[in-house]
Amino acid sequence: MEGPVTCNLPTCNLPQASQGKVLGVSLGPGEPELITLKALKALQGADIIYCPGTQTKSRSRDILQALPVAMERVRLFHVPMSKDRTIANQAYDALCTEIASLVATGKNVAITAEGDSGFYSSVNYMFDKLASMNLPVTTVAGVPAFIAAGAISGLHIVKQEEKLVVLPGLTTAKELDTLLSNGHVVVIMKLSQCTEEIHRFMQKSPCHEYHYYENVGTSDELHTTAYNDITRKDFPYFSLMIIRPCKQLA
Repeated sequence: MEGPVTCNLPTCNLPQASQGKVLGVSLGPGEPELITLKALKALQGADIIYCPGTQTKSRSRDILQALPVAMERVRLFHVPMSKDRTIANQAYDALCTEIASLVATGKNVAITAEGDSGFYSSVNYMFDKLASMNLPVTTVAGVPAFIAAGAISGLHIVKQEEKLVVLPGLTTAKELDTLLSNGHVVVIMKLSQCTEEIHRFMQKSPCHEYHYYENVGTSDELHTTAYNDITRKDFPYFSLMIIRPCKQLA
């Protein structure tokens, strides 16, 4: 769903002293208490907070509502999700123009992202666009979902000299077989994009240790290692998997 971004926006060359700032604030995977103190302070110091979602559904807004943050400062933005990034780029352009006008008046603007803003996060498109307009952009790190997943299940994701590979949901059964046969621990994000490939791989390779997660950090959180259940499951958008190789390969 992510792809190259083009930016045809004008640059902003106001004196630095007269500008506000743009802050990319990582919210963590979903549990409000997993936000960092630095991120919370950034949100509390922002004049305006942009978060992705719609009026009826926004995981980022749900996190913000559980924090000591002034919700009247929060503005929702919706970007169409499609492999064709044309419409999404147009939405980002319009939003960046709006943010630039606010920064030009001295406003500090926070743009939120679930998990970590630098880890498979679409808001980085906005940061690139804003930076190309000569606006000051800084980011605050957050907890990625797979790290939180390991914690909730008591899983030691990698040990000693083991190697970890993190894949987007574009992987194949062949790629997984190569990685795990070579002893790599594999994390797969966005499972809904590769459901059939994962099921195919699992059916041919039942010996590996499969950890499946949904909605990490929320009230609907799920962790299971039940092989038969996973191989029949239709993976939702907010799901991930951690696969440890067969012990004889480790």
